[in-house]
Amino acid sequence: MNRIELSLPTKHDYVSLARLTIASVANNMGFSIGDVEDLKVAVSEACANAISFSMTTETTYDLTYSVGEKDLTITVKDTGEGFEPDMLLKRPDNIGDPLGSGFGLFIIKSLMDNVEIVSEKGIGTSITMVKNLPTVYKM
Repeated sequence: MNRIELSLPTKHDYVSLARLTIASVANNMGFSIGDVEDLKVAVSEACANAISFSMTTETTYDLTYSVGEKDLTITVKDTGEGFEPDMLLKRPDNIGDPLGSGFGLFIIKSLMDNVEIVSEKGIGTSITMVKNLPTVYKM
């Protein structure tokens, strides 16, 4: 398994670097154009969360791509304020939710094959996302 690790500043200017990197990695693995676009959106949402919940713009968050033979695992880990993942709703709700709508996580879960969120208040959050390469059927 190959690993690519990036440490990015908690500034929105650098999300495009994460998007370009995932597009290149996924394309080289053989993902379809649609899957590459889905991966770019999922990574963007995870990075946006890391930035939004960081304690300061002077910190960084870590982005890791683990390239397997049949899947791609992406982990976005920050040292932000953290939250209780169980407190988020299964579907987003924009009305009066102090944690935000949860829409970004909802999008990530809908685009990826597997998503795991580990978060601890005051410590940070890690979002691990897996996208499987589609099986090619021969006739």
